[in-house]
Amino acid sequence: MKTPPESFLLFKEELRKAQLEKERLKQYYEEKLAEVNQELHRLKEQIHSQQEMMRTTLEYASNLEVRLTQVKEDVAHATSKNRDSIY
Repeated sequence: MKTPPESFLLFKEELRKAQLEKERLKQYYEEKLAEVNQELHRLKEQIHSQQEMMRTTLEYASNLEVRLTQVKEDVAHATSKNRDSIY
């Protein structure tokens, strides 16, 4: 059997190296993509938490406003009752 030419052997070796490099780069890309997806998931959770906190804060402020209005009305009503009873 005839041995293949040296250029073929060199080409075959370079092809093998290129395939190994391709696999290495593919693995690196997949790892980086997984890291980015994990970070994106974490950021989405943070955004959701902040939105929930803002919603709760707005509800709390709204409830305080209603309570303040009620207190003002109660004070005004009590004050007018006290004025009526003095005269």
